[in-house]
Amino acid sequence: MSTQKLSKPRLKTLYTDKVRGELTERFKYSNPHLVPKMEKIVISTGLKEALKDKSVIQDAVYTLSMISGQMPVKTKARKSVSNFKLREGQELGAKVTLRGDRMWDFLDRLNAISLPATQDFQGLPKKFHKGNYAFGLSRCECFQEVDFDKVKHVIGLNIQIVTTAQTEDECYHLLNSLGVPFKK
Repeated sequence: MSTQKLSKPRLKTLYTDKVRGELTERFKYSNPHLVPKMEKIVISTGLKEALKDKSVIQDAVYTLSMISGQMPVKTKARKSVSNFKLREGQELGAKVTLRGDRMWDFLDRLNAISLPATQDFQGLPKKFHKGNYAFGLSRCECFQEVDFDKVKHVIGLNIQIVTTAQTEDECYHLLNSLGVPFKK
């Protein structure tokens, strides 16, 4: 067993040392528990192609596991819809929830490596919902962790960042301070 101590993620250190103080000053919080923080990041994908080809789900699971570093959960249809030829319980996609150090590491890689590597990337839109932020990537080719020679189907991703922020302004300043590249 190794006695080497693992270091804290870079963004987590930035948050505790700098960002929390800046947010406290900016929004004049009287209680330190009111300062917004990140709770989790949910990465998900829904694939209509999975109705015809079961290998699409396996590609999605492989891709999400390589990107996140943990095994995703397959998502299933909640109810049947005859117009879409969809049956209840049929596998449609996959999702993974990141918390703790994996969440901070993923956000750091997303900001520093993956989003800037996206072709024609102009920044993320400033659309918040109740203190949370969600956006989509039509193709996940910007993630270097995935070996695309092993994957037949390149999938799109939905990424949701859940925070404890009460307002859109608090959420924007939290994520902007952590380096999330928003449109100017």
